Amino acid sequence: MDSDFLKASDFFASLKDDERVYLLVRHGERGHITPNDPDYGAHVGLTERGREQALALGRAISVEKGESSCGAPSADVCFFSSPVGRCVETAECIGKGCGVESPEVEKLDCLAEFYVQNYDSYTKVLKAGFYEGICLWLDANSRDADGGVVQDADAPFYPLADRSEEMLSMMFEMGRARFNVFVSHDAWVVPCLVHFCGLKFTPQRWMNFLTGMAVVVGSDGQTVRRIVPVTALETGWLDF
Repeated sequence: MDSDFLKASDFFASLKDDERVYLLVRHGERGHITPNDPDYGAHVGLTERGREQALALGRAISVEKGESSCGAPSADVCFFSSPVGRCVETAECIGKGCGVESPEVEKLDCLAEFYVQNYDSYTKVLKAGFYEGICLWLDANSRDADGGVVQDADAPFYPLADRSEEMLSMMFEMGRARFNVFVSHDAWVVPCLVHFCGLKFTPQRWMNFLTGMAVVVGSDGQTVRRIVPVTALETGWLDF
């Protein structure tokens, strides 16, 4: 049993009628990305299993049909995604699993590279070792009492604490439904799990696909009741 992540189906079944959810998850299972990939895997899409798993996650979200203020066929759910294809497809599959025939997914550039401060420096991190570079940044930030460190404009990433709080504020601002689904990449979901949930990651122990965090707020849409690490799979961990 995975004690760090709650199964998404159990999480959604436990919600109270007056609770709203902001769900930030990694995209579904994708094809393999090679180390020398010139676009760092931007073209790599979901596997068939990844699509099926995203549909299953959608089925765990119980929505009521109606006219939506956010443009989706269901008034109870909205979808946001990184513009990268596998993230958009994940959001669409989750929507179809919810029962939305043609899910409308709002593409947000920030979900593609939310924590990137200096793109040239970030590119060097990608080339030198993606998991190692992310973990070095997270470790440096977590050693500071406030969750952040002083860094110059050439640093590849923003300070963890400040940027994570900005991520949450962005989700609150964008989400307009009872269920607000944000699909991003592991590089930007992992920092949120570190900052808000205190989880630890290493290059050998990383987060799984369709895994992330669910932020539960009251009916006022602002008061956070709890933040829960969740996974749509058997475990939220990948072991390399």
